[in-house]
Amino acid sequence: MKHSSLRALIVAAGAAFSCIAAAQTGQPFPTKPVRIIVPFPPGGGTDVVSRLLGQKLTEVWGQQVIIDNRPGASMMIGHELGSKAAPDGYTLVMSSNNHTINPSIYSKIPYDTVKDFAPVTLIGNSPLVLVVHPTLPVKNTKELIALAKSRKGELTYASSGSGGPLHMAGELFKLRAGVDMVHVPYKGSGPAEVDLVGGHVQVLFAGPVSASPYIKAGRMKGLAVTSLKRSAAFPNLPTVAEEALPGYEAGIWWGVLAPAATPRELVNKIRSDFVKVLQMPETRTTLSRQGGEPVGSTPEEFQKMIVTEIAQWAKVVKAAGIKAD
Repeated sequence: MKHSSLRALIVAAGAAFSCIAAAQTGQPFPTKPVRIIVPFPPGGGTDVVSRLLGQKLTEVWGQQVIIDNRPGASMMIGHELGSKAAPDGYTLVMSSNNHTINPSIYSKIPYDTVKDFAPVTLIGNSPLVLVVHPTLPVKNTKELIALAKSRKGELTYASSGSGGPLHMAGELFKLRAGVDMVHVPYKGSGPAEVDLVGGHVQVLFAGPVSASPYIKAGRMKGLAVTSLKRSAAFPNLPTVAEEALPGYEAGIWWGVLAPAATPRELVNKIRSDFVKVLQMPETRTTLSRQGGEPVGSTPEEFQKMIVTEIAQWAKVVKAAGIKAD
């Protein structure tokens, strides 16, 4: 047996023993501060959600929850750190879309996306909004598809950067609709939205929070949302799926991962406490402000979603010929 495999078994056995011992001595998890690694800078949607959850979990657990921002390398810095942490529940990772997109884009990832993590729960998800410049002569998604087919390679769509969820939503749309639009990547969603409003690009799959003021002001035209069901944030907008492309779904999600060897009893305990927090009114309100809806899935459901998304984005990336390295 390789030394690394033996070491992993010893660490896992130690974590399991500690978990059992704590329960037997009347000291249920946690007995010390818990760290949640957030692979994004402070201030963004994932960070806002993580800090609220951390605050509420501090109240539930009676132990401080520390938010550790580790941005960079398309979330891989934070995930690598989390994958190598002790599997004792005291280090968790707040994951998101790039986790399931990266395997198709990067040839070298310093961890196994599936094998090196134990999914805890899908916290919530948020649709994107398909928006166009107000002068574009379309009123709905079907008309956009028809226009794109009649003007092959002429329409441009913006994203917050190559390989991100906004880019993937656009490429999935192109693939499903059979249209050719030119991708224009920006360094963040803010600059992409500004250029759409300025008429420099015509189409964007935008975040609901940032797009809403532009839509209300008439500076963007909202066509549809990218979830399978209509969004409470945009009740008058249909879904892309119901209007033009059955089964089309894209968006933003947040989910909690633990190191792979974390004992299952401990994973279930942590998941149960996250679900308790997700049911609190303040948590639901904050998620709603981010355009999201709470989920609180089981570990099995979250694992299935991760595997499904990896396969889906692999097909899209291959069809689009996307490579980041």
